[in-house]
Amino acid sequence: MTMATNILKRNRTRPGLNAGAKKKYSVSRTSRTFYWMVVPALILFLILHTLPTLTGMFFSLTNYAGYGEWDFVGLKNYANLFKDDRILSSYGFTFLFAVTTTIVVNVGALFIAILLNAKIKFQTAFRGIFFIPNILSVLIVGYVFNYLLSNNLPLVGQWLGIDWLSTSILANPDLAWLGIVGVTAWQSIAFSVIIYLAGLQTVPGELYEAASLDGASAWKQFWSITFPLIAGFFTINMVLALKGLLQAFDQIVALTNGGPGTSTESVAMVIYRGGFQGGEYGYQMANSVVYLVVIVVLSLLQMRVLQRKEVDI
Repeated sequence: MTMATNILKRNRTRPGLNAGAKKKYSVSRTSRTFYWMVVPALILFLILHTLPTLTGMFFSLTNYAGYGEWDFVGLKNYANLFKDDRILSSYGFTFLFAVTTTIVVNVGALFIAILLNAKIKFQTAFRGIFFIPNILSVLIVGYVFNYLLSNNLPLVGQWLGIDWLSTSILANPDLAWLGIVGVTAWQSIAFSVIIYLAGLQTVPGELYEAASLDGASAWKQFWSITFPLIAGFFTINMVLALKGLLQAFDQIVALTNGGPGTSTESVAMVIYRGGFQGGEYGYQMANSVVYLVVIVVLSLLQMRVLQRKEVDI
């Protein structure tokens, strides 16, 4: 792959693609009008996001039940979180679900994006079809698949003589999470495909032509050309997917409602049920604050690790 490697190096170092290239731009004074246009959005952000967040953090230090009087309890709620088996179980399920689904989504989306980026007939139509799941309501998709997994799939299992498939997997504490992973991945892949397609279209075609002349196989071309050049898009997809899946709620409500028992309760579901239905507002606010920190830290670590990998590739 000598020829393809040389072209790849030139593309990385030529002016315009070199991140280190220095350009001088004239800086003009920005009109005050633009600043005033930002003020309404900033006010809305503070009222609808920042203020509720700070309020929740305050109530996490109290025994507030969501109604009536309350007393200040300090860090007692936070200490109790680490002794609560239900809370710890929800974190374990959520991490397992989020990590597994993130891997499935990105592998599947990258594979589909490569196929859709190839020279095929009805390319635009296929891209539109594969994007449809992303515009469907999460709850509606969940209820439809709930019916299919609870009624149609068991019939197939009985016909094939597969015992574990002859009953609804959503009613099996050991298999229910796999049903949630499958449905969530089916719907989430669509958005990731769009991002990967955008990345694939930035790869110069002459690289593949040069690699073909060097006798490189399709796998070698992908690993040596395609993936290094779309590594940034891979990082974006991984971070967005994991962050979103850690907050899973709608899919689980529609498919299992946290069951059987509490085997598929996500952290978001525990916070909702305890905070708004169980009179544990202050306690679940503490859970929310901890989970906010967890998501932020994981996202930052993920970005740092993947960006380092980009450099190594």
